Amino acid sequence: MVIVMKLHSSPEQMEKVNSKLRENGFRTQMIQGVKRIVIGAVGDRQAINASQIETMTGVEKVLRIMKPYKMVCREVREEDTIVRVTGAEFGGPRLAVVAGPCAVETKDQLYAAARAVKQAGATVLRGGTYKPRTSPYSFQGLEEEGLHLLAEAGAATGLATVTEVVDEESMQIAARYVDILQIGARNMQNFRLLRLAGRAGKPILLKRGLSATVEEWLMAAEYIVCSGNENVILCERGIRTFETGTRNTLDLSAVALVKTLTHLPVIVDPSHATGKRELVGSMSRAAVAAGADGLIIEVHPDPSVALCDGPQSLDPGQFEGLMNTLRPLAAAVGREV
Repeated sequence: MVIVMKLHSSPEQMEKVNSKLRENGFRTQMIQGVKRIVIGAVGDRQAINASQIETMTGVEKVLRIMKPYKMVCREVREEDTIVRVTGAEFGGPRLAVVAGPCAVETKDQLYAAARAVKQAGATVLRGGTYKPRTSPYSFQGLEEEGLHLLAEAGAATGLATVTEVVDEESMQIAARYVDILQIGARNMQNFRLLRLAGRAGKPILLKRGLSATVEEWLMAAEYIVCSGNENVILCERGIRTFETGTRNTLDLSAVALVKTLTHLPVIVDPSHATGKRELVGSMSRAAVAAGADGLIIEVHPDPSVALCDGPQSLDPGQFEGLMNTLRPLAAAVGREV
């Protein structure tokens, strides 16, 4: 349930409500909104009568949340959550554009990509350092060496940084280097990893699973938020269907739907969704029109020699051209790039 506090309730009043809930076995979390302050309470609803809370000083009302995802739903927070990192915002008026190579390969490759995406207007540098690949013979990433390079490139260009983590060890190491930790599609329902992400102290970019429903995706986000981390960025990256013409099927209807269900920001990955660079531009524009809060796009200085995902990567010129086409479209829907 959600306890809506009166706008000018005191910290002491809020703490009394918190204590009452905890005494009855509830886990609580304070959510500070622009228009109101709420206390999210997760536990056995039979343990306490709602009227016992409603009559406490400073409480405006008590709401029952019927959805299985309690903390990430719109009922808890009417206004959009804005996740802020160095030089970037996810969920604000400006679209967050994350760009860079699928994998960190060399210092020269990464720096060239970082400078190019920065010049074109990106605000976050992506680069895979731990690569969960379908084939055990494919390039698996530079791991901590790659994290060193990613952190250096981010500092040199002023870009925030993001990389995927695959287990507890990689999460702990990556948290020392990058600004945002990404949980990929294959780990969306790795519940232990999700709980660890809730205690990581870094914003989390959570990709939708290969065949996950919207509810399953939001439940994965719930694991992170109820473990103490409200800074979650959802990412639609295409789902597996019977269609073989593209790498995955980009579900843009999910973007519009999720924006009605949750206060969390939602971005789109057209590179992984389509697997074809010639489709990345049109799907990026469609994502902006559908209400996405940002994009994550693969950019490589020379996609023909990329160690992974070259066919879906843009070169710097193509990325700059895409950014130029996004600006008037973003303005048309009340956003900016």
